[in-house]
Amino acid sequence: MNTIKHINKVLFIVLSLILMVGCDDNEASLQLGGDTWLNTLKVEEFQGVIDNSSKTVVVEVPVNYNTEAMKITELEVSEGAEASMKVGDVVDFSFPQVIKVTNGDAFLEYTISVKHHEAKIISFKLNDSYTGIIDENNHSIQVRVPTNVDIRSLIPSIETTKGATVTPASGQAVDFTNPVVFTVSYETATSDYEVKVVQSDSPLAVYVGLASSIDELNPEEKEAATWMLRNISNSEYLSFDDVRTERVDLSGCKVMWWHFHVDGGIGNEATFNEKAASAIQAVAKMKDFYENGGSLLLTRFATYYAAKLDVTADGKVPNNSWGGSEQSGETVSGPWSFFITNHSDHSLYTGITTATIDGKPAIYTCDTGYNITNSTSQWHIGWDDYADLNTWETNHGATSLGYGGDGAVVVWEYPSSTLSGRVLCIGSGCYDWYSTADASGDQYHENVEKLTQNAIEYLISESKK
Repeated sequence: MNTIKHINKVLFIVLSLILMVGCDDNEASLQLGGDTWLNTLKVEEFQGVIDNSSKTVVVEVPVNYNTEAMKITELEVSEGAEASMKVGDVVDFSFPQVIKVTNGDAFLEYTISVKHHEAKIISFKLNDSYTGIIDENNHSIQVRVPTNVDIRSLIPSIETTKGATVTPASGQAVDFTNPVVFTVSYETATSDYEVKVVQSDSPLAVYVGLASSIDELNPEEKEAATWMLRNISNSEYLSFDDVRTERVDLSGCKVMWWHFHVDGGIGNEATFNEKAASAIQAVAKMKDFYENGGSLLLTRFATYYAAKLDVTADGKVPNNSWGGSEQSGETVSGPWSFFITNHSDHSLYTGITTATIDGKPAIYTCDTGYNITNSTSQWHIGWDDYADLNTWETNHGATSLGYGGDGAVVVWEYPSSTLSGRVLCIGSGCYDWYSTADASGDQYHENVEKLTQNAIEYLISESKK
């Protein structure tokens, strides 16, 4: 018994020595004693602003400065550390670059962004109540106000890009009887915006949303709403709470559009009820609008709302819905489209160039490289009580106008009654407004705009109000 104890004691000592030697070897190979900070970075004559918390560096340059081949002129890191760039290196800063600072086995990576001076208006309100719609391409802003507002003395609240100043100044009363030019300046950048105030009591068209203002919408919805207010005359943004409380006179309104996006999608009616609570609370007022001749455009997950308004014959919502998130969308590897078989003469498709795919007419809505959530709300024929398309149209009470590649109905319309308006729905996954990638060069994305404009104009013409 004592012999066994003695052997165990010897084994314990040997194992302890082995572990101690192992630890010493590891400590010798891991050189973690030095800092890895980027202390100074200068690109040509421009000093970088380093943020150690976010590991970013911002270098500002004049408006028209060429950033494709810029020389590193000053660079300092922690004592004993090395950087992946060095003084004298010529770097293409037309896009963000990463610099790695290494000290032994430790390292930090900083993202360097070279930005041109900016002078932009990013938010414009009058009397803290009336939101301006900014058209950055034309450097114009339109603000809609009621006719009982004295436009000779309105106070603008203006938000600009960082560091910029604006004249006339934010908070200073301005006469908007005629369009007013606001000049924004920052370093080498200067921009002029013409602000026009339009007076009208009842809008012709409304974009309705869950948020209290257009600025609070998610990027997908905000892109759609901003387009509408820029391109549809006498249009206005209202929240569902505004509609419910009758904050605005809608006696002259002929069409309402709701484009509803939820990151991760909506897979069932219960989720819709939860995510769209204020829309549910406004159902009575929205039904009044529809039953008295107003028309509705419901897109993406807003297509569920038709059942809430008792527009459907069977009370059912789309039987196949899903969606991604804006920040983790998929990049389109080839043009996306949907088929318009047998309905190419519908007003919805007026002026849109069609393509022939698999022998059938179709329209493209986005091109290769577009980043999309692929958020879809559609009807799969053959599921539930819909054995075929005729059964779906008869039982659900709608007309199919567009189809996915698998035959699913992705565009459909509920006809009007004697007094009511019409309801047009677009649930196609390739009907998308906001892309995290630059979509300005997308040759097909304008079809989304044309499709929407056609829908709104068609519903206005069909309205019984």
